[in-house]
Amino acid sequence: MLAQIQVTLAKVKQDFSDSRVHHCDVAVSSVAESRYRLTGMVLDAAALTAVTAILAHQFPTFTFDTNAVQVLRRSSPAYLTVSANLAGYHRQPSRISERVSEVLNGQVLEKLLEQNGWVYVRQQDGYLGWVYRPYLTETPPSPATHIVHALVSLLRAKPHPEAPLVSRVMGGTMVSVTTVTGSWAHLVLAGERDGWVPLADLRDLTTLPGDENGRRQQMAQDSLRFIGVRYLWGGCTAQGIDCSGLAQWLHRQVGISIPRDADIQFAAQTAIEPPFKPGDLLFFGSGQSHRSITHVGISLGGWRTIHSSGPRNGVYEDDVQAIRWLRESFMGARSFINEPGMDQESQ
Repeated sequence: MLAQIQVTLAKVKQDFSDSRVHHCDVAVSSVAESRYRLTGMVLDAAALTAVTAILAHQFPTFTFDTNAVQVLRRSSPAYLTVSANLAGYHRQPSRISERVSEVLNGQVLEKLLEQNGWVYVRQQDGYLGWVYRPYLTETPPSPATHIVHALVSLLRAKPHPEAPLVSRVMGGTMVSVTTVTGSWAHLVLAGERDGWVPLADLRDLTTLPGDENGRRQQMAQDSLRFIGVRYLWGGCTAQGIDCSGLAQWLHRQVGISIPRDADIQFAAQTAIEPPFKPGDLLFFGSGQSHRSITHVGISLGGWRTIHSSGPRNGVYEDDVQAIRWLRESFMGARSFINEPGMDQESQ
């Protein structure tokens, strides 16, 4: 009977197999006649309820003890803040494991599990990964007032272009401006680092475009500054960026939060039809991958798209209809332009 229960459990776990947003690592063992014990970890109570409900339905005369199953999300969550200027977001707790994304200074992450100097965390959109513990602080960030819209902004010790360099602030970082002196802004970053950056490198959150046309035009203008930036799997900044990271970065600059990966972005919205407008997302894929959607570009109007391309090793503009692999792999388009603005303090 244990073997039958294990087969059923394996099928249930398939519903939670996407490790980017789910965690369901549960095993079953026999305790006594008609009694079984579940062990392991699940992301939340909903996952555990789903597992036990199906087991109870399939094996109504058996008892399943769940006391040994660890539920990672707590009723009173603990949060950590990114204190490095940029931190890798890994699939496993190791520097050599796959980097699935990156997180920026001041970003708030829900703490799920700590292990060997690494922390398993959850981003606001549900994306899961491991971050090196020394790159995180328990101190919450100051409320953001601006977003860095320069690709990289140099943080200096004084409001002068020749002052000593303190650090670099990545484009897309939410920052708190405490003082403005002439053309310079004083920032306090998470991790207690502070300094001055050119005010022109920042975008005031109160001035982000609130109308559809303004958002579209801003995204198109911002995207062109990325031309030539190298392709980097899991990259989210001008140090190196992948296709969905570019789409996410451009939306962030106009106050919109979208999911991290291309296939999740595709699934989050309903289809839109041509003619496409600037800021619409164009998706590509095939049946040759475990995911049908494998690539995304941002329309600059019609079939003109800007995208971070692995084959071209960087961000470039292309005409979808003129490039065979893009034309033949096009899967559809989506748009987030009319989504409500993100909660800046939660970023």
